[in-house]
Amino acid sequence: MARSLSLTAYRVLSWRGAHPPGKDMPSRPEGELLWIHVADRGRFPALCDLAQRLVTLRPDLSALFTIPGDTRTDDWPSTTGLVSVLPEDHPMSARRFLNHWTPDMCLWSGGGLKPNLIDQAAQSGLPMVLIDIAESDLAARKHRWLPDLTRTVLDCFDLIVTNGEAAARQVRRAGVAPAKVRSSPPLQVSANPAPWPEDELAAVNAALGGRPVWLSAWTQAKEFISVLTAHRFALRSLHRALLVVHVADPEEAGPLRERLEHMDLRCINWDVGDMIDDHTQVAISADPETLGLWYRVSPLTFLGSSLEPGAGGRDPLTAVALGSALLYGPNVRSHIDTYVRLASAGAARSVRDADALGSEVVHLLAPDAAAAMALAGWEVVTETAHLTDELIELIQDRLDRWGAERADA
Repeated sequence: MARSLSLTAYRVLSWRGAHPPGKDMPSRPEGELLWIHVADRGRFPALCDLAQRLVTLRPDLSALFTIPGDTRTDDWPSTTGLVSVLPEDHPMSARRFLNHWTPDMCLWSGGGLKPNLIDQAAQSGLPMVLIDIAESDLAARKHRWLPDLTRTVLDCFDLIVTNGEAAARQVRRAGVAPAKVRSSPPLQVSANPAPWPEDELAAVNAALGGRPVWLSAWTQAKEFISVLTAHRFALRSLHRALLVVHVADPEEAGPLRERLEHMDLRCINWDVGDMIDDHTQVAISADPETLGLWYRVSPLTFLGSSLEPGAGGRDPLTAVALGSALLYGPNVRSHIDTYVRLASAGAARSVRDADALGSEVVHLLAPDAAAAMALAGWEVVTETAHLTDELIELIQDRLDRWGAERADA
């Protein structure tokens, strides 16, 4: 049949090329192994997030990320799993890779499909899912003279999730069964905040008594003066406003309190048990866990480590997921894609200095002013949350079935 002839021709041509020498690979971890191929750097954070959630649910599961052969593993740091370069698409290299890793499932993200490797994996019965595939990933210009090779390779996957309906139509036109194909927005990092005790949340809201509250989270010491200046500006218009300052370095909590006292700003230290009353103007906390409380309480958050160069910004998704409108400084290179996505949706605004921060705080602490931003943020956060949840359920189901089949073999 045309399918096998195309793949056979490709395999024969692959054998004619020189067999690249095998590279040393890390040892395979014990237990289940999920092989995740990442076609480009932009997809990596979302896949690391997905893998981390899976590992939390399945402690015996490990993740192997493979990256394109022309990249360096040093440029792809991961705390979730191993990172290895994908081998050349030579039949012997593919066999060596699969025999070494013996993965329990493959999740392939994006293009750069390798016919020999993918076919050998499918022939072994390995569960395989292709996600986030775009029209541009399906061009395969160098293989156009091999009829049906694209369909043959795509057909190796149990499920194909494209990043738009146009790509889904192209996959179907290639001859893949429609039941295998669906479209979805691109996979994104998803927020998964921990719950907070309802009784404590209710008690804090009662103590605040409807006062306007804003939070400065992950605040660096060199940002203190800008944040406090912005708060003093806000107090001119919003006399009952409360600022919660979460400091990035716990060692700076004491010096900050001294600075507040010198500025005649009435403050408390939440971490040592001080309680907020009607006269409190600033509350200090250095415990990262309390951010789960303050994000819920504060309709507006300035996410620090961003106003001055050096720290690179912090991940904003938890704040947005918990209903807070977002302000941030210009130095957020570590999470730039996420900030751009939120800003484009109207869920976040950038400020460059203390004056701009103070003006935005006054504007957004007016009744309901931050609500539209918070709603836009919620829509961004939940846009692909269903895809993440479905993938987690799908992967767990495939791993369970694959394990059962191996046990029965």
